[in-house]
Amino acid sequence: MSKIVEVAAAVMLRADGREFLLAQRPDGKVYAGYWEFPGGKVEPGESVRQALIRELQEELGITVTECSPWLTRQFTYPHATVRLNFWRATAWTGEIGITAPLEHSAVAWQTTGAAATVAPLLPANGPILKALALPTTMAITMAEVEGVERQLERLEEALARGLRLIQVRDKGWPPAQRLWFAETVVRLAQRYGALVVINDSEEIARRVGADGIHLSAAALAQCTARPDWAWVGASCHTAEEIRRAGELELDYALLGPVLPTPTHPEAAGLGWQGFADRLAGTSIPVLALGGMKTELLAEAQGYGAHGVALMRGW
Repeated sequence: MSKIVEVAAAVMLRADGREFLLAQRPDGKVYAGYWEFPGGKVEPGESVRQALIRELQEELGITVTECSPWLTRQFTYPHATVRLNFWRATAWTGEIGITAPLEHSAVAWQTTGAAATVAPLLPANGPILKALALPTTMAITMAEVEGVERQLERLEEALARGLRLIQVRDKGWPPAQRLWFAETVVRLAQRYGALVVINDSEEIARRVGADGIHLSAAALAQCTARPDWAWVGASCHTAEEIRRAGELELDYALLGPVLPTPTHPEAAGLGWQGFADRLAGTSIPVLALGGMKTELLAEAQGYGAHGVALMRGW
């Protein structure tokens, strides 16, 4: 097997997270004219973070001040096998191409969740664009506990505030009641352009026109191929389960419990370091679950999470 080249790749996000930067490779380089996330090779003795900061200083003339690990993807090009360590960069000083000359032919800000307006893209970047389209906050329904009327009221309030990803769980109801509730949630979410995934029932997902399905850890263990849905995620508790979700090319995973929860306050949970250790090197976005609140989003992302999944805190 050829040597793997370690690469630091920067997903530069504007403050609201709605736009990210792509850069065009200059003449004289392999894949000249192709668009990519800026970054470059990790030199001997460097950490990925150090390489990312150095490369963006050299390529864009900026100094990154806030960044965190996100995804790791391996890809074999005709000329090399690369391990792309994607980090999200959310703050920097200097102005791109003004503080220092650009090393790229051009740069372009793109909208997350929308088709790229530049082409061609490097082949390895397709899954990254979809991962960027995944909202960073997931609401998990618990109408069985809270009551249907209050749950729907809270969902609409959250959607009006910007919630764009819902997992319909509530698996203890009779099939007809669960179907009605899922259908109601989907209709509500569609008014706001939000995604809905159904926990462990492809039949209900099909009947209500959901965007995808969410697999339990048990269903993930039995899964031999990615289900044919636009969005597929899974609940995970171990690094092995996250690795398996990545092998199946699922779109996301939930990992937890990270912190003590109201239902199990005596359980310590993984803790942030345990969470980070289990998702290190993940190829798919992972959302932190268990004891989460919306105000913990930035902290979760600092430990490598894509976002947070909430049962009560949304």
